[in-house]
Amino acid sequence: MRKSVFPRDILNRLRWEEGRSLASVEIVILHRGAPGNRKRIPGSDIISIGHSFFDTKESSIPFHRVLEIWHSGMKIFDREEFKKNQ
Repeated sequence: MRKSVFPRDILNRLRWEEGRSLASVEIVILHRGAPGNRKRIPGSDIISIGHSFFDTKESSIPFHRVLEIWHSGMKIFDREEFKKNQ
């Protein structure tokens, strides 16, 4: 069985690997009241990455609300797949 990677690890890897940045990342989070209860956050809005949440210009978002992470138009994290591999 393949070990799943937590969203925090994905974002940190993208942030610190040479030649990559969060500018080409989009994060889809669970956001009650938004259309479809989903909100898209551009990676460029991320200010810091903590242990259990990440900070944007507007708020702190816990990692358990991350539904998807997209990098350069490709989905690299999906909460449903993550759950299956736990």
